[in-house]
Amino acid sequence: MHFSLFSIGALAVGSLALPSVTHVVHEKRDRLPPGWQYHEKLESSKVLPMKIALTQSNLDKAEEFLMDVSHPESPNFGKHWTHEDIANKFAPSQESVDTVRSWLISSGIAPERISRSQSLGWLKFDATVAEAESLLQTEYHLYKHSTGKPHVACSNYRIPEHVTPHVDFITPTVHFDAKIPQAVAKPAEKRAPSTTAAAGHPVKTHAALGIGSPNSGSIPKKGPQIDIKGLIDELSKCNKHITPNCLRALYLFPPGFTANPQNSYGIVEYTPQAYLQGDLDLFFANFSKNQVQRTPILNSIDGGFPQTTNQGFGFNGESDLDLEYAMALINPQKTTLYQVGDLIEGASFNDFLDALDGSYCAGDDPLQDATYPDPYGTAENGAYQGPKNCGGFSATKVISTSYGYNEADLTAPYEQRQCNEYMKLGLAGTSFLFSSGDNGVAGNAARCIDPDTKQYNNGGSGIFNPGFPSTCPYITSVGATQIVPGASITQPEEACETVIFSGGGFSNVFPLPSYQSAAVKSWFANHPPPYGSDRFNNSQSTRGFPDISANGANYVVAVDGVFTLVYGTSASAPV
Repeated sequence: MHFSLFSIGALAVGSLALPSVTHVVHEKRDRLPPGWQYHEKLESSKVLPMKIALTQSNLDKAEEFLMDVSHPESPNFGKHWTHEDIANKFAPSQESVDTVRSWLISSGIAPERISRSQSLGWLKFDATVAEAESLLQTEYHLYKHSTGKPHVACSNYRIPEHVTPHVDFITPTVHFDAKIPQAVAKPAEKRAPSTTAAAGHPVKTHAALGIGSPNSGSIPKKGPQIDIKGLIDELSKCNKHITPNCLRALYLFPPGFTANPQNSYGIVEYTPQAYLQGDLDLFFANFSKNQVQRTPILNSIDGGFPQTTNQGFGFNGESDLDLEYAMALINPQKTTLYQVGDLIEGASFNDFLDALDGSYCAGDDPLQDATYPDPYGTAENGAYQGPKNCGGFSATKVISTSYGYNEADLTAPYEQRQCNEYMKLGLAGTSFLFSSGDNGVAGNAARCIDPDTKQYNNGGSGIFNPGFPSTCPYITSVGATQIVPGASITQPEEACETVIFSGGGFSNVFPLPSYQSAAVKSWFANHPPPYGSDRFNNSQSTRGFPDISANGANYVVAVDGVFTLVYGTSASAPV
């Protein structure tokens, strides 16, 4: 299924209130998603629950707002906003509310039928099919899935041109968000082309949910097993084996002795990625003895739990790495684990953000984000059957995530909406860290983009493939360094090129933030790359990443009962 937002085809329509109103296509679906077929025209007397997502206001001032509370030289440094402040500041303008209400009322929807959501971002009303078709200049049909599941939708809809700037989208319309029983729609069937990505190729349905997969391209890289005898407190070997003490010596911070109740640190993991308590204990027994048998504070989101059904480096390497080093380095400060998603459907970054901000739930994309209760399984086989977690979880002051997408995996509107949510949570006092990727300019799984087909290739040619959320200007993207082979921890590091290549590049979606302007101009002036605009966005007007880097090579990690060397920005981000 393919959606696009655009303005084409002006149509003159008669109205008692306005002699001529120009309507434009707001959303359009090019094809039906797999498994669906047209069934019949919907009866005009049926009633539809209509929802209009209003355009948010003040997003053009987001960077200014965030810098005001984040820059040490600002008089408002550290004066973070309340969630009520944030909701009010970015609520749709009164002009947007009035414009859309006036359009609805002039079209025959009585004022008393229109209500506004508690989050302030939606207008809601019930309408007959006949009313909705007249309002949106479309036709509603009943579609049926191969399972027999019905769904109401239209193929496109039009709204007045002067209303377009005030509306994000309307439901129900072109979106197919019906929940399909597990008997037919198994997770593997959810990955069909649906819409156009930032790079121009079709986005796969539920591409965002693959983030926790062992094959996602995000998880760290495994090295050889090692014998740790002689490594404990041996700083002379840090160029070959990184341990917590190596990092303390490298970055000049001592072990902690007290916990500050004003500080909090969170690690996010996406099921089926999970830690094993035996691995934590093995690591702590050798590198942080007073933490043996300690566990992180578990925040279970959408049925997330440290599963033990699937084991191996592909399922445990990421979480073991993140938690062993996070917990050891901030001890005795507690570490919060946000475990997101169940065993069947998993979760996306949006699903995590939903749990922190209930108002964000309303705009999730059913083609990319998880649906709970999980319709693809039963409680017996690991499907979470509880309600989706919309709000109810507190954000720690710092949240580290060692997963990422390619910017080209998802649509620009999807990424922009998520990026704006990081901004809002930043205004409330939370800093987000994301790993920048392990394949240089080639994105996850070492793939670039063919300039003709817009499809991924083997990374040997084509357009560079920046990562997301690293390209979002409201998060901190963390790259990887390494100790120069043969050097000591007192000497300068270099960009990581052992097993992995630290990810970096320039966005094709997000503009250059002001705080980066001088650095980007200096880089292009002093280190011009031997590539042109045919390979990457060299306009010097888009967001560059990473922002900072830390060691990401030769980490000693306990995984599945043995010590293994691990590599990646997955290691540097939590540090």
